[in-house]
Amino acid sequence: MNSVHPTAQIIGNVSLGSGNTIGPLAVIIGPVTIGNGNWVGTGCVIGAPPEVRSWAHPADALAPGSGNGIHIGNNNVIREYAQIHQGWHDQTRIGNDVFVMNQSYIAHDCTLEDGATLASSVLLAGHVRIGAGANLGLGTCVHQRRYVGAGAMIGMGSVVTRNVPPFAKAYGNPAKVASANRVGMERAGIPVPTITAVESAYGTTLNEALEDLDGLEGFEEALAAWRIHAQS
Repeated sequence: MNSVHPTAQIIGNVSLGSGNTIGPLAVIIGPVTIGNGNWVGTGCVIGAPPEVRSWAHPADALAPGSGNGIHIGNNNVIREYAQIHQGWHDQTRIGNDVFVMNQSYIAHDCTLEDGATLASSVLLAGHVRIGAGANLGLGTCVHQRRYVGAGAMIGMGSVVTRNVPPFAKAYGNPAKVASANRVGMERAGIPVPTITAVESAYGTTLNEALEDLDGLEGFEEALAAWRIHAQS
């Protein structure tokens, strides 16, 4: 049902669905729930304690139960030496069809929604949320409690210190919205008039842009999620 390399370590309360591949030297420390059809590469560490100074780290670094858990959905790819830490206040959560490239770091209480992509060496601080279908370029760093909206694209080497709205293109240090992700909107089936309006709005200041996008067909769900999570 699952292919687990003999050198991998699965410790404590770890639930595996079916069709998962766990590579050499991977370490998974419960509580962790993993769905179906996931691919975990060499040397990944999933389930280490949250990196919080005040956290009571166990005497045994591989002791299970040190954290509030990790939930990983279905059909995700987690490449070599990526790290996903236990939740601190809540669970750390990975949705479905997420692609996490090598040496990426996902801290405690992060959420990656369905279809998100992290390129190599992306660093997410605690409580970060990455929206569905968002794409973070090589070496991007995201400050704690930031929200990258659905379908957004972040340029390589960017430092995200502010929330990024849905289907925006942003880059730089600090990252700033430069334009709209037209290709992403087309792939998401968003109507052309809405795409045109988003492109125009992202040429203005952010608050004005969001006001102008209310009620646009195909954009309502992403904008509603933005308003919920960007203010939380």
